[in-house]
Amino acid sequence: MKEIAIDLLWLRPKKVGGTEFYIRNLLDGLMQLKEPFRFVLVTAKDNADTFTHYLTDKRFRMLTVPIESEKIGKRLIWQNLFENRLLKKNGLRLCFSPVFFRPFLNGGVSWMNTIHDIQAYHYPKYHPLYEVAYSWLCWYANRLFSKKVVVISEYVKQDLVEHFHFKPEKIEVIYNPVAVEEPKEDVFEGLRQKYGVEKGEYYYTLSQLIPHKNLVTLVSVMERVCREHAKLPQKLLISGVSGFQSDKLKELIREKHLEQAICLTGFVENSEKFSLLKNCRAFLFPSVFEGFGMPPVEAMLLGTPVITTRCTCIPEVTQNMAHYVEDPYRVEDWIAQMKKNPSGENTLDASVYDKERISRQYLECILDFAKEGGRP
Repeated sequence: MKEIAIDLLWLRPKKVGGTEFYIRNLLDGLMQLKEPFRFVLVTAKDNADTFTHYLTDKRFRMLTVPIESEKIGKRLIWQNLFENRLLKKNGLRLCFSPVFFRPFLNGGVSWMNTIHDIQAYHYPKYHPLYEVAYSWLCWYANRLFSKKVVVISEYVKQDLVEHFHFKPEKIEVIYNPVAVEEPKEDVFEGLRQKYGVEKGEYYYTLSQLIPHKNLVTLVSVMERVCREHAKLPQKLLISGVSGFQSDKLKELIREKHLEQAICLTGFVENSEKFSLLKNCRAFLFPSVFEGFGMPPVEAMLLGTPVITTRCTCIPEVTQNMAHYVEDPYRVEDWIAQMKKNPSGENTLDASVYDKERISRQYLECILDFAKEGGRP
């Protein structure tokens, strides 16, 4: 059986948001499968130790590269100039990249990518010009050189077809694997003391601190709640990795004197995240652009009420079973849903996101890619 590389050089632990949870859930799911495979985890010297536990499964081995994932510019240059050469030297002619990056020239190595969204196309003003240009080059390289591309929702598929003219038959839609665990009581006790919250008496959201996540609207919502709606919870916790809007968000919170009402927790470990999701009054997800959006699905799987928007893929991945605001920027719409004290009861089909099922879909897709030699 051919060995197939999985490129993990891009992963900066605790700094890349949902894509990190996606790939770790996917690898966990692969370990649960009984089917044979041979994957080589291509890691950087500063992230390799976070993947060593997969080596207990003999179907995985690791190839660690002497570069750092944190030094993005140097890493991208190295990948374009030398990665394919290194893969071939180690007998690897096929590579799966869980993100959109790929060397522009195949160099005798065939690549299969997962594209999570085309955010830099829709919101170029939120990205440096070089990042926008680089993203476009990668998307076109995927269109021209890949036999198969995986996307994480029907929305992303239609986006690629419409804006980058991908052939629909070239795109495989595979949802993100979503795994939740029932939180332990002692974990919440620590969080209760740390953040000053009680069960069912706070709102929660989880997001990168970037503009299209629309967290500014939630600040305005909490300002109105604290001023006019004393019967609603007076606390909002916001977790997630920092983005370039973090300073603006902190300044806005100070300007509105909401330091006691809104707390930015930064990155939280899974055990803390699931505890905060499980015990909040409702999970608020104001994003206006997502390729998938794992947090509202996680909340719903835990039985937590979710109030969110109808933007992009969100109704698709929440199976039209969340509580939706009609205008994501209108404070009154959010408060109207919050005052309903929505129930978390739903008939969400959890099997759609099962990590073993999703990993089997990926494995079949990758093995099909290998069978064809990765040729476009």
